[in-house]
Amino acid sequence: MYSCCMQPQQADPHDWARFQPGPVGGVTLMRAHFTRHTFERHSHETYSIGLTTSGVQAFHCRGALHASVPGRLILFNPDEAHDGQRGAPEGFGYSILYVPAEVVAQCRDPDAAIDVPRHFARPVVHDPLLARLYREASAAGAWAGESLRAEELMRQLLTGVLRRHGDGGWTDAARRAGQARMERVREYLWAHHARDLTVQELAGVAGLSRAHLTRAFSAHFGVPPHVHLNAVRLHRAQALLLAGRPLAEVALACGFADQSHFSRRFKGSFGVAPGRWLRQMLG
Repeated sequence: MYSCCMQPQQADPHDWARFQPGPVGGVTLMRAHFTRHTFERHSHETYSIGLTTSGVQAFHCRGALHASVPGRLILFNPDEAHDGQRGAPEGFGYSILYVPAEVVAQCRDPDAAIDVPRHFARPVVHDPLLARLYREASAAGAWAGESLRAEELMRQLLTGVLRRHGDGGWTDAARRAGQARMERVREYLWAHHARDLTVQELAGVAGLSRAHLTRAFSAHFGVPPHVHLNAVRLHRAQALLLAGRPLAEVALACGFADQSHFSRRFKGSFGVAPGRWLRQMLG
């Protein structure tokens, strides 16, 4: 069992993270290096495609401990729970693209005889060709007048990763787990994320027992309900911050106990405090 709370740590001058809009609309790019910071167990609404650039990046995912070294790609599906910490004393550096599901869907060719899979099969892969394409795609957004090139590189990267390292098995498993019921629970979480929800309440929405609800939801989405709820709250909080709402107001509007609670959860998932993230995204 992994801890869902961040361990108290001292600030380290070698810990930093920088966010910026990605090479195409809707995508966010993060570059970071951490030695002391430990990510709590969390998930993202988006696909996450990363590249380790230095050190050893260690994390738990799918019930196992993984390690990524420079040149390895890190692949997380939407709602896939993971944590993160250094795997060597010098820490680790990496960059990561957070790609909304709708951007991935736009890359799928409805007229193709064989469509690309929808999910990543493994969280760490060694693929020098795609690693080089990742570097080109993540850097493309920095050049003015290169929107077409950026979109083409991003499409090549997404389809390449899913074709070479994709797995369609999760879709079949989701159907067996009771897709309609779990989608109702997910919609309920989105609609009521600002409230203090209970397992009993969600079980009532699904028409299941409390124990069965947690097992079924985890089998369907890859994370238990509380981890998914945290991701929903943070996703909504990012939108409100970009819209100009104050931090304290955003914290309460998204269901966090207070601004301190909001900041801890935000940093536990993104590596930086919400105020710093906002300045970087606007800058």
